[in-house]
Order: sequence, then structure tokens, then C-alpha cells
Amino acid sequence: MYRTALRNVLAHKARLLMTTLAVLLGTAFVAGTLVFTDTLGDAWRSQSAKSYADIAVTVGDSDAISKGYDRGDRDPGAPTLTEDTRKAIAALPGAAEARGVVSGFAGIADRKGALIGDGFSTTGTNYVPDADGNDPRYPLHDGRGPRTSGEIALDAKTAEKGGYKVGDTVRVAVNGPVMELKLTGTLGTNDPRIVSGGSLAAFDTATAQQLYLSPGQYAEIDVKGKPGADDTALLTAVRQTVPASDSIEANTGRHLAAEQERMIDEGTKGMSTVLLVFAGISLFVGIFIIANTFTMLIAQRTKELALLRAVGASRKQITLSVLAEALLVGLAASIGGLLAGVGIASGLKALLNGPWGANLPDGPLVIAPSTVIASLVVGVVVTVLAALLPSLRASRIAPVAAMSSAEQPATQKSLLVRNIIGLFFAAIGTGGLLAGAAAKSVNLVGLSSAALMVGVFVLTPLLSRPVIALFAPALRKLYGTPGKLARENAVRNPRRTAATASALTIGVTLITALTVVGASVNKAADDSSASDLKADYVVAMKNSSVLAPEVAAQIAKIPGVTAMSTERTVKVRSATDAEDRSLLTAVDAAAFGRLVDVRVTEGSADALEQGRLISSVGYAKNQGLTVGSTLDVTYPDGSRGSLTVGALAEGSNLVAGLIAPAHVVAPHADPTVGLEKVLVKGSAGATPELKQALRDATGSNPLISVDGQKDIRAENQRAVTAVLNVMYGLLGMSVVVAVLGVVNTMAMSVFERRREIGMLRAIGLDRRGIGRMVRLESLMIALFGGVVGVLLGIVTAWAATRTIAGVFKNITVVVPPVQIGLFLVAAAVIGLLAALWPARRAARTDILGAIKSE
Repeated sequence: MYRTALRNVLAHKARLLMTTLAVLLGTAFVAGTLVFTDTLGDAWRSQSAKSYADIAVTVGDSDAISKGYDRGDRDPGAPTLTEDTRKAIAALPGAAEARGVVSGFAGIADRKGALIGDGFSTTGTNYVPDADGNDPRYPLHDGRGPRTSGEIALDAKTAEKGGYKVGDTVRVAVNGPVMELKLTGTLGTNDPRIVSGGSLAAFDTATAQQLYLSPGQYAEIDVKGKPGADDTALLTAVRQTVPASDSIEANTGRHLAAEQERMIDEGTKGMSTVLLVFAGISLFVGIFIIANTFTMLIAQRTKELALLRAVGASRKQITLSVLAEALLVGLAASIGGLLAGVGIASGLKALLNGPWGANLPDGPLVIAPSTVIASLVVGVVVTVLAALLPSLRASRIAPVAAMSSAEQPATQKSLLVRNIIGLFFAAIGTGGLLAGAAAKSVNLVGLSSAALMVGVFVLTPLLSRPVIALFAPALRKLYGTPGKLARENAVRNPRRTAATASALTIGVTLITALTVVGASVNKAADDSSASDLKADYVVAMKNSSVLAPEVAAQIAKIPGVTAMSTERTVKVRSATDAEDRSLLTAVDAAAFGRLVDVRVTEGSADALEQGRLISSVGYAKNQGLTVGSTLDVTYPDGSRGSLTVGALAEGSNLVAGLIAPAHVVAPHADPTVGLEKVLVKGSAGATPELKQALRDATGSNPLISVDGQKDIRAENQRAVTAVLNVMYGLLGMSVVVAVLGVVNTMAMSVFERRREIGMLRAIGLDRRGIGRMVRLESLMIALFGGVVGVLLGIVTAWAATRTIAGVFKNITVVVPPVQIGLFLVAAAVIGLLAALWPARRAARTDILGAIKSE
């Protein structure tokens, strides 16, 4: 029997080709994901290990680090890590060297004034030369290191991106005015943030301290140990040397490297999980193709299998022989998928580093034994499981069937049982979606969507007749006899039609759901920005840090500015907030209402001008506040005060937590603490002249954004579109697999109906009519899958949007008709393209040979 199984595989190579490709693509996705994430993780770990290779112990001051990067609300206090501290650590018995580190954001503008990098990994630091004038942490590529406040060095990649050479003038921004500094050299670095696309600006130590901290202060001290010194003993000595402070923490370099490795593993694991989900979708689609293929092969081999039963083969042997065929197909496809996956991983890395400019770290491809095993097991198991039901059907073929070559159709009883099961899952899924949408439960909606999808898939044989019947009048009118025959062929075997259409339905369902959710989120974001923001422009930092306080004074001098309000958030302690997370956003009381739409639900709209607070409804509910409530708070400077809630307002991006008048908060806040944003309204509205004036007033700082409502909307849309494009790309593999399924079904269907096609040719249907019949049949099956997928996707998207209604106020389901129409057109095109080869083959069928075939 096993020799028979092998001969059957070799005898039906062409018919099994599409099945093999479906498994191969799904397995390639799995293998490529595992190889890519393993390679990326190994390269990042190697890069990270280099960063800590020479560090025995590191001491960090969290307050100083925060001050260097965002200048947010904190008690600056006295410097804790000073030059004296560094010298004391350097003098410890086990220490060979102690390096003082200063760091923060530093935006580098290219020659057009645009920021190089994304703003979040634009790093500034201090250059620490040794006796030879070189810093071993940042080896020179060209020139020399910076020595004075008017000089700077850049990492080589940033200099190349900006088109800078040694001796050029570079525009640099920290959080104050833009500086124009002389480029003295280009550097190398193994910092993962810089290697992966960030930028590095190196200043001399005194300048870096002046920019980010205070003279003589460090954010971190890295200690290099003497040869043979014990890191743990050195750590103990360092902890005894540094000042006692809650903000200071010391650790060994080995500990930090291990922690960094753990974070890298978590990050790559998360990435791998997401990619494997999409690989699973492709394999799930492949299951339909595999099951369909083996079902059709068994139907075409009814006489052969019956003869085997007649000569003594048991049901178990028949089942095992079919499963053996599936095992051979799965093994061959898995090996091919593993090899293709290695190629995908290599190509993806080259693509990301090339056109997409992701700057992933270099490293060899990592093909772990677990990847090989997982790829082979997944491909084989999926194929064998998909062939299980067809193999059981094959075992039920009676020996008497050897006397007939006819296909045994599914009984009404089996379809009845199938329909009952499908209705059960559909009912469970629908009820779960309604419950999940009401409870805003993402998990319940996800599980219910899967249940509904399974139910619809099981019901597709029942749905195929009425849905395809919708096309019948148009087919008869436009295409006559070929159209009528195509319709009858499409509904003749509901199981086969359902299995073929279901593969395409999965991809269309997910793509439709993503599109509808994305359109709904875009609309909600647009409505929110349009309805909440009345200011013409918002001035803020691109890296989510804070603006220098003097920016407000510069903006106030611009002619034509009719209203302006700064936003500065300070943390206060209050008795109502058990978790001590109360934040006061200080705004200009007189101008805020002209710049932001404050939808007051209770209390006075003039609360801010009366010296009172405005609380968002959600915050008030959580903290038990009402209009008239008094909050006893402790400000950042330690002083206490009482604040009264004067109004409750609907929460939004601009109205969240507690809003306070600036003049109430100002006496208790550090005047050097930066601003979150500045809202500006001009006499002539949002004009290019006002936008340019705001840029000029902020020194054309590349780190500062000046965005109007259109800019904010465009940025929101770009963010959503970027996510959708990635998801579309990942789902593309499942669509390709579905196309293979349509091609496979049509090709096997043509072979199965060879005699029928010969008879049609004999009674007068020409080759053109035969080809048209096959193409129209494929078109209807594809459209059937597309229509069902679109409807499922819209229902799933509706439930999904309900779960995020708390994040996006008044979100509504938006079904973009043009895109949905394009999906249906794409399904139709897929059906037509998939039928090209089968239709050509059918049209060339030899009439006499087909009629003589059994």
C-alpha cells in the first residue's frame, strides 16, 4: 500500500503541484519569520554586548538622565554625580578608569533644515579624549574630536545623510536656540540606537554639561576594571563611594548586558509572534486547498480505490495510503519551504537595510535547529491533518464501486449535519460579537469572530447556491449557453465550491476588517482634531520632550498672533488620588477657550478665568470629584494649596485630567521647566506666512514641529496607513495561497469533467465557448468568496470598533465604498486570472479522446 501511495504521488505530480506550493509558501513564511527574528536578535545581542564589553560597573543618576532628555517636571536638586565623584571612583583599587557620561537629545538638521532621524534616537553626548586625544568609545573615522563650545563631531552615517564633511557648519538643536557648530570629525559607534538609524552628536564635556545638566555634573559614570579585578567587589566599593540618593543606581556591566539581552529577546519574540500569526493564516488557507485537492483526487480515483478494496485492502490500509500520500507531499513542500524561508529572511533583511533604510545591525543568518524542526513539523502536520477527512471518505468506498467510474456525491444527510454544525458556530459567534462589542472586550470579539468565521465556512455549501444564483440572470443574458453552464457547474458540487471560495474568503475578510477599522479610526481622529482644536497651529517637540520656556516669549512677539496659550504639566500630590498620579496642566485662562473647544457638561465655562479647575468627566468619575470639590494638593516645590473644581468637561486629546490656570500654578513651578506645547491663533487664520513666522521665531529648530489641523490629520492618517500597509503586506501571502487554491480547483475540475467537455464540443460548443464557461465558473466562485469575505469583514470590524470606543470618542463604523468595491473587483480579477490555464487546457481538449475516457 505504501508503494501504491508513492506511485500515486508520482502519477499525480501536476495535480498536487498547487497543493505543494500552498504548503511551501505557508512553511516558507514560518521558516522566514523564525530565521529573520533569530538573525535580528543575535545581531542586536552582539551589538549590545559590544556596548558593555569594557564596562565593569556603571552608575546612573535617573534624575540627571531625565533632565538631559526631556527637562520635564522634577526637583532638580543638587548634582549627585560630579567630577569629584568620578575621581573618587577612578581611585578605587579595582578601577582602571572612570568615564563621566552626559547625554540627551540633539537634533541634527540636513542642508535643507529637515531633521535627520526620527527625533527619538537623536542622541547627544560628550566626547572624552584619552592621552592621545581620541575617545576609544567613539573611534574617529575622519578629523578629530570636539574641543570647544563651537565644535561638534557626528557619527559617520549621520554626516553622510546630511551631506556634511569635516570643516562644514552643522545646524544643531537641543531644546533652546539652534546652534551652528563646526564639524571637526566623524565617529564610529556600536550604540544600537545609532546603528539602527539614529544620530549621534558629540560635544566636548563642558559644553555637553552646559547643554544638558550643569557644570561638573554627570548623568552616568562608567567604570572599567583592572585586569583580574572582581566586578562584584568593585560594585560594592562603588556603591560605598557614591552619594546616597534614591535616584542613583549602580550595576555591573554584565547585569546591564543581561537585562538588555532580555529586552531584545522580548522584542524579537513579540515580532516573531505577530509574524507567525500571519503565517498561521496562510497555512489555515492552505488547509482548504489541501483538503479540496485530496477530496477531488479521491473522487477521481473511486474505481481504483474500490478495486483495491475488492482485492483485499482494508479500510485502515486505504486511509493510511492516502495519509502517506499527504505525508510525502507535506515533507517535500516543507523542505522546499524551509529553503525558501531562508531566502525570504535574507531578502527581507536586505530590503529593510536598502530601500527602506532600517539600518539593521550586520550579522550572519541564524538557522537554528528548532527552526528546521518547526518548519518540517508544521508543514507535514498541516498537510496530514488536512488530508485526514478525505482519507476517511476514501476508506468508505465500497468494493462494488469498482463497477462504476462515477463520482459519489455527498449525501443530503451529510450536508444536513454540516449545516447544523455551521449554524451552531455562526450563532455562537454572532452572540459573542454582540456581547464583546457591548462589553468592549477585545479577546471576546476576537474569539467570537473566529467562531463566526468557522460557522460561515461550514455553511458555505448552503450559501453558495443562493449567492451564485444572483449572477445567473446576467450570465445568461450576456454570455448565453456558456454562462448558463458556468452557473450550473459552480453549484453542482457545493462542497468543492465552498472549499475553493473559503480560501479566498479568509484573506478578503481580514483585509476588509482592517480597512474598515482603519477608515473608522481615521474618521474619529479627524473629527477629534477638527472639533477639539480651534487653534491654527500647535508648536511642540518632535521627540515628545518639552520646549524651552523662552519659546513662548518668542512666539508672543510675532505680529498677527491674536491668542496664545502654553501648556505645562506639573505633578502634584492630592488626597483623592490613591496612586499619586495627579497631573495639573497649566494653561492661559483667558485664551484657552479660544484655542480649544472645551465641551463643559457641568459647571461654569469661565471656571479657569475664575481661578478654578476644569476636570475631564472621566478623571472626575475615577477620583470622585464634582463641581465645587476642593483638592488639597502639594506642589513640586513642596508648598501646599487648595484648588476648587469649577467645571466638568468631555475628555479629549486636549482636555484630559485637570486643567488649571497658569497664574495659579506658576508660583509653585520651576520656571526653567519646559513646555509641552504652545497653541497659537492668528488674525488671518492658518496661513503659510504665520507658519513660517512660527518657524523663524523658534529658530527653524529641526526638533520643533509647527502643525496645523491639516498637518495633524495628515500625520494621523499616515500612522494608520503605515500600519495598514504592513498588515496588507503580511496578509498578501494568504491571498497568494488562495489564488493557488482557485487555480488548483479549476484545473482538477477540468480534468474531472473531461468527458463532459468532450460531449459539449461534440454537440457544437466551440473552443471559445468552453474557455469562457471555465472562466465564468472561476469568476463566480471568486466573487462568491469575495462577497462573503466583505460581509464577514464588515461585521467583524463593527465589533472591533466598539471595543475601542473608549479610546476614540464617538467612533462610528466607516465602510469606504471605493476600497470595498476594489476588493470585489480584485476577487473577480483573481478568479479570471486563476482560470486562464485551466480554460486553455479545457478549450484544447481532444473531442474523441475525451468522449472515450471513463
